[in-house]
Amino acid sequence: MKAIILAAGRGSRMKNLTDERPKCLVELRGKALLDWQLEALRSAGIVEIAIVTGYKRELLANRGLVEFHNPRWAETNMVSSLACADEWLSSESCIVSYSDIFYGAAAVQSLMQFPTALAVTYDPNWLELWTRRFGDPLLDAETFGLRPEGTLAEIGNKPQSVEEVQGQYMGLLRFTPKGWTEVVRIRSSLLPEQSDKMHMTGILQKVIDAGHVAIAAVPYEGEWGEVDSAEDLLSYI
Repeated sequence: MKAIILAAGRGSRMKNLTDERPKCLVELRGKALLDWQLEALRSAGIVEIAIVTGYKRELLANRGLVEFHNPRWAETNMVSSLACADEWLSSESCIVSYSDIFYGAAAVQSLMQFPTALAVTYDPNWLELWTRRFGDPLLDAETFGLRPEGTLAEIGNKPQSVEEVQGQYMGLLRFTPKGWTEVVRIRSSLLPEQSDKMHMTGILQKVIDAGHVAIAAVPYEGEWGEVDSAEDLLSYI
């Protein structure tokens, strides 16, 4: 199994921390976020790792990673960046990781073991972390609904209460070629501007709505975090 790290965006909410470097090179506890991800992926047994670059791609060179480049990184969103790695996604199963998160090898291993076409990790104990980060967890929370059999029923909408959030989507996924083919099919039905601006949770919701491919939801209770702002760095000290 291969892995793809999505690192094309600048991360403008990090303010001056990303003026001279991509977001994945911001340091947490003395180590770049990218190195946290690489360590977890390699500890899980993944050898072949690619990175989708965009902003300041030259700073991500010579790291032993396969590069897929999104030349339109400034005007497109994450799913368009992921599509730059179509060569890998169409041929075999791939772990896909956001570049602004950290997690342990166990999160990766749990995804690798699931046989379904599409799977995402989530934190069932999300409320404490989101309260620490935002005060009011609903300021940033999105819906995350589960079916009794453990597949995803809803993701990425604005919740009215914490009861609508059964877990926190982490930004760590696994696609099989079948799962990726469904994403490609859905994207082809969208207008170009819609496709360009599609977020990952938006495309996952469209997969759910289409009903052709189930998305397994894999709980993870180990240490992890999302770094979306300079203030977030203080949350994980």
